[in-house]
Amino acid sequence: MNEQEALDRLCALCGIDLAYTDIWGKTHPASDQTKRALLAAMHVPAGSEAELRQSLEELESKAWRRLLPPVLVLRRSEPAPRIPLTVPAERAERAFRWALLEEGGQRHGGECRPAELEVLERRQTGAGDCVRYALPLPFLPADGYHRFELEEVEDPSHCAAMSLIIAPDACYQPPAVAGAGRVWGPAVQLYTLRSGRNWGIGDFSDLQRVVELSAELGASLVGLNPLHALFPHNLVHASPYSPSSRLFLNVLYLDVEAVPDFAESESARALVRSPVFQELLQAQRAGELVDYAAVGEAKLRVLSAAYSHFREHHLQQDSERGRAFRRFQAEGGEMLRMQALFEALQEHFHQENPEIWGWPVWPPAYRHPGSAEVREFAAAHEARVEFFEYLQWQADLQLGAAGRRCLELGLGVGLYQDLAVSVDRGGAEAWANQDLYAVDASVGAPPDAFNMKGQDWGLPPLIPERLREAAYAPFIATLRENMRHAGALRIDHVMALMRLFWVPPGNSAAEGTYVNYPLADLLGILALESQRNRCLVIGEDLGTVPDAVRDALGPLGVLSYRLLIFERHDDGSFKAPGEYPRQALVAVSTHDLPTLAGYWQGVDLELRSALHLFPSAEAGREQYALREQDRAQLLAALQREGLLPEGLSTDPRSVPAVTPEFARAVHVYLARSPAQVMLVQLEDVFGQSEQVNLPGTTDQHPNWRRKLTVGLEQWAQDGRLAALAEALRRERSPAAGEPQNSC
Repeated sequence: MNEQEALDRLCALCGIDLAYTDIWGKTHPASDQTKRALLAAMHVPAGSEAELRQSLEELESKAWRRLLPPVLVLRRSEPAPRIPLTVPAERAERAFRWALLEEGGQRHGGECRPAELEVLERRQTGAGDCVRYALPLPFLPADGYHRFELEEVEDPSHCAAMSLIIAPDACYQPPAVAGAGRVWGPAVQLYTLRSGRNWGIGDFSDLQRVVELSAELGASLVGLNPLHALFPHNLVHASPYSPSSRLFLNVLYLDVEAVPDFAESESARALVRSPVFQELLQAQRAGELVDYAAVGEAKLRVLSAAYSHFREHHLQQDSERGRAFRRFQAEGGEMLRMQALFEALQEHFHQENPEIWGWPVWPPAYRHPGSAEVREFAAAHEARVEFFEYLQWQADLQLGAAGRRCLELGLGVGLYQDLAVSVDRGGAEAWANQDLYAVDASVGAPPDAFNMKGQDWGLPPLIPERLREAAYAPFIATLRENMRHAGALRIDHVMALMRLFWVPPGNSAAEGTYVNYPLADLLGILALESQRNRCLVIGEDLGTVPDAVRDALGPLGVLSYRLLIFERHDDGSFKAPGEYPRQALVAVSTHDLPTLAGYWQGVDLELRSALHLFPSAEAGREQYALREQDRAQLLAALQREGLLPEGLSTDPRSVPAVTPEFARAVHVYLARSPAQVMLVQLEDVFGQSEQVNLPGTTDQHPNWRRKLTVGLEQWAQDGRLAALAEALRRERSPAAGEPQNSC
C-alpha cells in the first residue's frame, strides 16, 4: 500500500474517522495534517513514512502476539459466551489450562486444545501463522468483575490473564419511575444558592436544606451541576465541566462550620468570630456573583486551622475519628493519594511562580508521579498532602449526609449528579494517568446552529486503545465515584461512549474529526455500575447523535435528554406533550442555553451579538428572525393545550416580561409529557434572564458565578415556587396518568 493508504489504515485502527458530517449534512474530510496530529496525540508515531509503517505493523500484529485480549465484556443475555484465545499455529495441538476466578472468590478451571475449538480468524504475521479460536465457557458467572487466566501446560511461561466483565442487560430504574411513574425535581447549580448562613457560595448544608424543601414541595429528585474537584490553587477556575478530577469533590462546597474540628478548634472559631472575617462573610453573602477567590481563601484558611487541630488531637492521639480518617485514606488508596499529592505540588509551585498553571509546566522531574523527586516531596510535605486528603474526607461525609437525607425523606430518586465529559489537561487526573490521555488534543464539537464556529472545550480525551488496555478501570472508577451518593447520574455528552470530536492542537474546531470508542463494552459497564449503585442513568444526547447511540441507549434503559426549545417538527412547531418519549428527562433549557426569560426576550442573542459570537452580521439577523418565529410557535403550542395565560397576546412581535403565570404554563406543558423525569431550573422559576454559562466566552461573561435572586430562607414563602410545585404535582401524580406499577 502507498503512504496515503497506510495513513488511512492506521487511522482506522486507532478509531480516527477520515471525515465527519455536520448538522447540515455537509461532509468534511479530515486533512492529513489532522490525521497525523491526532495520531501523535495518541502516542502513535506517524510523522514520517518510516514511523507510519512501523506503527502500522506494530498495531496490526499486537493483537496476534497475545494469548488473550486485555478485557472481555459479556452481557448477561449472551447466547453462547466464548473466550477468544490466540496461539501460533504450531502450538494449537498443545494442551492449555484455564482458570476463572470469580469476583466473590470462587475458582473454576479446565483444559482445552485450541486445535479442537472453533476457528474465529487466522492471520499470517511476522512471527508466523497465528489462529484465533473460541473457547466456550461452561457457564456464565454472576454479573461483576472476574479474572480469566490461560497457560500452556507444557510451557507455563506461555500464559496470559484478562479481566472478564459480565454485565446486566439494562441499567437500574427506581420504582418511582417504573410503570407510569413520572417524577419532577428542581435543577440546582449548587454554587448559586444564597442563604443567611453560607459563606457566599452554596454548600453541602444548603444542599441538605434544598432536599428538605424539595420533599415538602413533592419533588422526587434534586438535580445538581458537576461536583468534581477543581483547583484550590486557582480558585477562579470555576467551570464544573473543566475539573481537575472527576474522581473527587470540589472542597469549596464544604460547610466549614459543620466540620467537627471547627467546633473543637478555638483558633478556627476565633478567626471566624473576628470583625474583619465577619465583615468579609457579610459582603460575600450580599454579592450578586460568587467571588471564588475571596470565598475560597477564607474557607481554606479556616479549614487549615481545623485540620491542625484534628492532626494534633485525633491523628496523634489515635482517636476514633482519627481511625475513621485512616480508613478513608485506605479505601481511597492510590487515587486519593495522587489527588492530594497533586494539589500539594501545584500549590507549592504556584506559590513560587504564579504562572505555573498545571503539571505540564512543573519542573520536569516532577511531571511524572512515579519519580524519585515526587516521592521525596511527599515525604517532606506529609502534613500538607494529608490536609488535602482530609478535605476530601470531609466533603465525602457532607455529600453523603445529603444523599442519606434523600432516603430519609423518601425522595423517589434522590440526588441527581452530573458527570463531565473529561478533565482539565493541567489537573490531577491527567497528571496521574497521563499515558491514558491525549494531552495534546482537545474534546470539542463541530459547528452547529448555536455554535457556528464549532467548539473546542480544551479538555484532553482518553485514548480508546489505552483505555481498553487498562481493562476500562478509569471508566469504572469514574462511574463508581459519581454514583456512590446519587440516585441518578447525568452523563454529559453521552455520545462520547461511542465517539468524541477531537480537535488537533493549534487548529480550529472545524478542522477536527471524530474518534471512535468501544460503545458496547462501555455500555455494559455502565449498566453494571448502575445496577450496583441503584442509580438511574440519563444520557445528555443533544446535538448530532448517531443512530447507533440512540439504538443502544434505548434498550439499556438510559433516559434521553429532551429540552423544550429543541423539540420541534420540521416546520418549527413545538412537539405536543404527548409526542415526547416516555424514556426521557425533559426540561425547558439547561446551563449552556438561555433561561426561559432570556430565551423569550432574546437576551442571549443580544449577548452573542455584543460579543461577536455570530460568524457574520447576516447570521445574527437570521437568528433574531428565527427567535420571533419561536415565540409565535410557543404561544401557539400553549394555546393548543389550553394553557395560554389570560390576557397574553399571541402576537410574536409583542415581547412582554415572562410572568410567573407564563413560566408556569410552559412548565405544565412539559409536565403533561409521558417522560419519566422532569427538571425545573430555578432560574426559570425566579424569572432570571441571564444564563449560567455562555459557550464561546471566558471572561466576557460571568460564567458559573451568577447567584439565584431568592435566598433559601425565602423559598418556602415564595408563591411562584409553591404554585408551580402544586401544578406539577397535579400533572405528574399517578392519578394524572395510568396507575403506578405496584413495585
